[in-house]
Amino acid sequence: MLRQLIIEERRFPLAAPFRISRGVKHNADVVTVAMRQGDKCGRGEAVPYARYGESAASVIEQMEQLRPQLVAGMGRDELQARLPAGAARNALDAALWDLESQLSGVPVWLRLARPQRAALVTALTIGIDTPERMGAAAARIAGTGLIKIKVDADDPAARIDAVRRAAPHDRLIVDPNESWTIELLRDMQQPLARAGVDLLEQPLPADADDALLGFSGSIPICADEACHETRDLPRMRGRYQAINIKLDKTGGLTEAWHLLRAARREGFKVMVGCMVCSSLGIAPALELAREAAFVDLDGPFWLQHDHPDGVQLHGGSLLPPLSGFWGG
Repeated sequence: MLRQLIIEERRFPLAAPFRISRGVKHNADVVTVAMRQGDKCGRGEAVPYARYGESAASVIEQMEQLRPQLVAGMGRDELQARLPAGAARNALDAALWDLESQLSGVPVWLRLARPQRAALVTALTIGIDTPERMGAAAARIAGTGLIKIKVDADDPAARIDAVRRAAPHDRLIVDPNESWTIELLRDMQQPLARAGVDLLEQPLPADADDALLGFSGSIPICADEACHETRDLPRMRGRYQAINIKLDKTGGLTEAWHLLRAARREGFKVMVGCMVCSSLGIAPALELAREAAFVDLDGPFWLQHDHPDGVQLHGGSLLPPLSGFWGG
């Protein structure tokens, strides 16, 4: 039976501007896929990311090039071979997982031999602002368990200290998004330790992380922009102690599952993260999150409006979407 493939762009306005070291985001611009076969419909979502040379147009073009094969019944294994890791493959991979689950009647979590979805503690992110405003934002979410602090090279210690004073008992992740130099990284070791930071995410540009070879810091360093798929792992050794798995980097749950298992075998801590997206974008990532040391899946909570049957947030607890939303 031939499938029907529907590809659309969608914009989700944010409830508040989201600032990181690379700029300010006001909307989540996503590409969605619906793959219909008979009376079943698998869905997926991806976030094209300019940092990786992607746009909505380029992602849709990649998908359209495979339309004949997808309509004719292409599966996930062939998809891995036909498209590189990235947003286009992620959305299609998610739609295929969802469709397979509906056709077989077996939910994705059971196919992966994982426990049924349950509540998880997710990081809640504070974007870059003045130390005073970041401290006030931290006070509003203090006690939720895990806070992620976005910083750049402009006095990061003051911002981290402000958050720590307002949230004295929460675990902290600091994310400079490639904005530091090795000199600043060295200078920040004492402030990071003083604040009791648990994880430092991608401090240096990915193409400058040779400087991490031989670096001995007090805080574990997590690769984000530097690590996309399993074949990147050998290069992470000696530079990073953890990796951040995002479906838009791996090109979907299929490769993300391989990367998760390989990373854990090689002794890396694992974070499961996301772009700013809707619940449809993070639903597949929930299948990985129970295996992660850190979960950072608060993307949908930056939106003015998310899917009503999607994930929910109570304090720092991320509740899975309603049955039937994605993956069975």
